[in-house]
Amino acid sequence: MKAAINIIKEQINNFYLIRRLSLYELKSNNKNNYLGMAWEIINPGIQILIYWFVFGSIRQRPDLEVAPGMDVPFILWLICGFILWVFFYQSTIQGSKSIYTRLRMLSKMNFPMSVIPNIVIFSQFYIHMALLLIALIIFQLSGYFISIYFIQLVYFIFATFCLVFSFSLITSTLSTIIRDVHMFLNSTLRMLLYLSPILWQMTILDEKIQFILKLNPLYYLIEGYRAAFFGVDWYFVVHWKYTLYFWGIVIILFFIGASLHMKFRKHFIDYL
Repeated sequence: MKAAINIIKEQINNFYLIRRLSLYELKSNNKNNYLGMAWEIINPGIQILIYWFVFGSIRQRPDLEVAPGMDVPFILWLICGFILWVFFYQSTIQGSKSIYTRLRMLSKMNFPMSVIPNIVIFSQFYIHMALLLIALIIFQLSGYFISIYFIQLVYFIFATFCLVFSFSLITSTLSTIIRDVHMFLNSTLRMLLYLSPILWQMTILDEKIQFILKLNPLYYLIEGYRAAFFGVDWYFVVHWKYTLYFWGIVIILFFIGASLHMKFRKHFIDYL
């Protein structure tokens, strides 16, 4: 409990530093590209078009049902899930290696190491907000206008942030001690893309398999995003049991991550 409280205090006390360094991180990652930060938008756009062509166009997939009597185009359904996946994947991968790739810099600077994963996550958060704005424009042009349910998107963005940060505390610590953890995580997350309802609907599976796959907290976030964009319902209220399960997972991950980080961070410099 004490470790978790200390981590939270460090994030609050260094929030200005996190925002400033996250912008610098984003700019420095794209300084050598002719199109600069535009690639952060172009790359996900290309991937969405590829997945739409393979899973939607070639297979001539019909509109998908997101609620009784409400069918939506596959491309819009795909966009909702994929922009969340981009944020989750990039933040998790970059967050897992955020500490050990900056150990030399950290040895010369005086600020809490726990803010490092958050700096990386915030840099990806700016990209996520840009993708959300583009998605919102596409939905308006497609006739799916903003409704009152869109407000819940703020909640799901916050929930995604909490999940990614909690998980990154664990992986960034373990990756610093054992570098193979990052490689294993990269391979596992690529598989997770196809085990999450991003490219296909969960309803095509047997109920027992659905139950197992829904244990993945990413499912909760993806369906929440879609409920917000399509104006289906207040997902986190209607599925309140799933909401409790999700936050239970996040809290457990956060306590584990905070304990591991506080226990080993004094020794991180030894892994240079």
